[in-house]
Amino acid sequence: MGCCHHYQFAAGHESVFAVDFSSIKYGPGALEELHFDATELGMTRVALFTDSVVKNLELVDSAIQGLRGAGIEYDIYDEVSIEPTDSSFKEATRFAIDGRFDGFISIGGGSVIDTCKAANLYSTYPAEFLDYVNAPVGEGLPVPGQLTPHIACPTTSGTGSECTGIAVFDFLEKRVKTGIASSKLKPTRAVVDPNTTESLPANVVAASGFDVLCHALESYTAKPYTERKRPANGVRPLSQGANPYSDMGCRQALWLTGKYLVRAVEDASDTEARHGMMLAATLAGIAFGNSGVHIPHGMSYSVAGLVKDYCPEGYPSNHPLVPHGISVVVNAPAAFRFTAASCPWRHLEGAKLLSAEVGGATELEAGEALGQHLQTMMEATGIPNGISEVGYDENDIGQLAQGAFMQQRLLSNAPCEVSEEDLENMYTQAFRYW
Repeated sequence: MGCCHHYQFAAGHESVFAVDFSSIKYGPGALEELHFDATELGMTRVALFTDSVVKNLELVDSAIQGLRGAGIEYDIYDEVSIEPTDSSFKEATRFAIDGRFDGFISIGGGSVIDTCKAANLYSTYPAEFLDYVNAPVGEGLPVPGQLTPHIACPTTSGTGSECTGIAVFDFLEKRVKTGIASSKLKPTRAVVDPNTTESLPANVVAASGFDVLCHALESYTAKPYTERKRPANGVRPLSQGANPYSDMGCRQALWLTGKYLVRAVEDASDTEARHGMMLAATLAGIAFGNSGVHIPHGMSYSVAGLVKDYCPEGYPSNHPLVPHGISVVVNAPAAFRFTAASCPWRHLEGAKLLSAEVGGATELEAGEALGQHLQTMMEATGIPNGISEVGYDENDIGQLAQGAFMQQRLLSNAPCEVSEEDLENMYTQAFRYW
C-alpha cells in the first residue's frame, strides 16, 4: 500500500465510506437541559439507567429532578454492573420489558450506557440472548430495525459509548469478553457535560483516558477502508477501517490526550484538563464508531475476561475486575510495536500528536518511538506495568492469546495479518515494560 497517509483505490475494492453518528449536545451545563431533549424526542415514560454512585451526584440529581418538573415519568435502574456481564444485561432487559417505556436515558460511564443499549435492543426486539451477540460467540444476527429513542449522558471521559453502536460485556460461561455491534445501537442523542468529570478519582481518569488514547490511535492505524472489498449490497460494516472522516477526529483526540491526560490525572482541580479529556473522549468515540479499533482492544477482551483477583483502587471491590481502559493499554505498547511496520508514518504521527519527542526517528524506529512514549505516559499516571501487574503470569499467555484470537471482528481491522502466535508474542512483550 505504501505510505498509509494516503488512500489508494483499486478495482473491486472499497471507494466509499459511510458516516453515521449520534446527535451530540456538548458543553458545561448540558445536563441541565436533559428534560428539553427528552421532551423533544417525545419521551413520556423513561427507563433511566445509572449506578448507585452516579445517581447521587448533584449534577445528576438535578437533571433527574428536571425530568420530574417537565412531567416526564421515569423509573430508575441503578443495578448496573461495572464491566457488565451477560447476566447483568439480561436483568436490565427484564426491567425494560416490564416497564413498557417509550424512551431510554443512560447517565454514567460506558458500563451504564452499554447496559442501556442492550436493554433497549432486547426489549424492542426480543430474541434469544446470543442471537445479536458477535460471532463466533453468538450468532451475529442483524438488528431488525430502529430502537426506542435513547439519550446517553456520559459521566466519565473515556469509552465514547455515547457515540458508538457497540455494547460490550463479559460472557461468563466462556470467560470471554465480547459484545453486540450494530449502527442501530447508537444512541439517538449524546448529552455530554464535562462538569461530571471534575469529581472522578485519579485512577478512573487514567483508565478511561487511556481508553480514549487507544480508541484514537487504533482507529488512526486501522486497515484503510480502501483495502476492503466493496459490498454488493451497499451496506458498510460498523468497523469499516480508517477513512478521511475518522482521521480528523483521531488526530484531534490524540492531540488533546497528549496535552491533557497526565495533567487530568495529577490534578483534579485542573478543570481545563478534565474538560479537555471529555472532549477527546467524544471525538474519539465519533472516530472509532466509524472506523473501528483493532489489536489492543482485541487483546483486552482476554485480559478482562480471564481476570483472577485484581481489584483496582477507585472501583468496586466486591469482585475482581480489570477496568476496560487498563485492560486495553497494558497491551498497547507491544501491539503498536507489532503494527508499526504496516504504516510507520501513521505511528510516528500518532506519537507526535501525543507530544512525544521523536526527533529524527525513521520508519524502522516508529514502533519503538511510539511504544516508549506510551510506556512513559502509563508510568506517569500509575497504570499497571503490563499484564503481570493485573494478575497474570507466563503460564497464562497461551490462554490469553487463544481468547484474543476469537476477536476476529477487531483483529480483521488491524493494518496487518495477526496469528495466534503473534498474539502470544505480544502478550509476552506486554508482560512487563519497565
